[in-house]
Amino acid sequence: MTSKLAVVGAGGAGAAAAYALRDAAVEVTVFEKSGGVCGRAATRRNDDCTYEYGANYLKADDERVTELVTETLPTDGLVDVEAPIYAFERDGEVGEGRDSDDHKWTYESGITQLAKRLFAETEATVHNGVRVETLDRQANGWRVHDADGIDHGHYDALLLTPPAPQTADLLGEADWDHDDCRDLRQTVASVPYRTVISGMLHYPFELDVPWYAAVNSDKAHDIGWLAREECKAGHVPDGESLLLVQMNEGWSVANYDAHPDRLLAEIAQRTAHLLDDDRLTDPDWTDHQHWRYAQPEDTVDRGTLAPAADHDLYFAGDWVAEAPRLHAAVRNGLEVGETLAEEL
Repeated sequence: MTSKLAVVGAGGAGAAAAYALRDAAVEVTVFEKSGGVCGRAATRRNDDCTYEYGANYLKADDERVTELVTETLPTDGLVDVEAPIYAFERDGEVGEGRDSDDHKWTYESGITQLAKRLFAETEATVHNGVRVETLDRQANGWRVHDADGIDHGHYDALLLTPPAPQTADLLGEADWDHDDCRDLRQTVASVPYRTVISGMLHYPFELDVPWYAAVNSDKAHDIGWLAREECKAGHVPDGESLLLVQMNEGWSVANYDAHPDRLLAEIAQRTAHLLDDDRLTDPDWTDHQHWRYAQPEDTVDRGTLAPAADHDLYFAGDWVAEAPRLHAAVRNGLEVGETLAEEL
């Protein structure tokens, strides 16, 4: 008998869970509020450029995920970002960093290929542009309703993969009797998140520096991360630069509601000052993204989530994983998917 699973969120964890269920007798339906997949590992294109403005790459910190990406899934267009990551502190002096030699992967057509290739190996149905708002617990399973009040039917189990604050909101709106999970919503809501504003700055010349990215190691600079998309094969035409500048939390929170023109002008000025290059104050085109929940600063105690399984409710994502990173979220999704394969 085939069971039905609803997955909220088509990010790395949701895609990996669907992949882990590809041979199980489970019908997987995924609801994703945005128009694409892979969540905060996001890709855009503009003016012959491809760029990642959330998670920048997949790190080689998990053997299983590394094998999946480099051997099991199709590897055409897989890019190894070979240039190192440097570091800087409050004084802005950029030098060699401790992660300078780590392997980092993306794709020529963007990091969203990770989720696309995982889903392509499955028969999962992905509904984009559907914002799940209410969840109703049934005698056996759940009903899913979107923000327009549409009932998407009954499912034997439910997997929630959005960032912890959004998952907590869904739990708060859910209609279910859960005395044994009374503190669940509060536990999920307590996971701290970093707010980040990302600015993308394009220039008709290429920077002459030896690094792919520089990270602010003491979190005392307005810029938290600066990366060069031209270091990724197929992302930026030769002779050009496209900088991804992610601002630190304090600056991002203080300027979250500012006009984009002012934001980008200030980001360009701070970038020029950090790299001591006045040309960088005047990019020829820009883009930006506000991430209210960019990255968890910690992960949840998974033992506190375990009782939810008695209600056919499961969780996955970077806030559930061993570490708040993309590779860990994918590994967590695989493991949760395998658990569901056994229990459904």
